[in-house]
Amino acid sequence: MSKMTTPTEKNHNKHLDLLHEYKIHLVKYISELEKLDQQSEFAKQWNETTIKERKQELKVIDKILKNLIRF
Repeated sequence: MSKMTTPTEKNHNKHLDLLHEYKIHLVKYISELEKLDQQSEFAKQWNETTIKERKQELKVIDKILKNLIRF
């Protein structure tokens, strides 16, 4: 007998999925900025703070995802 998923559980899982999708977006975004950095010293200086902030954001998202239970 399988357990029925409640509306609350579905909503919870939907939000976890959205958070995971955002994490994937951040990883791609950081990668693109780092590629630009390799092509231009100006871009490297320009993107330094943004990359640092996005990596911090990624750490927070990872921590949230690891600590939340998927129903």
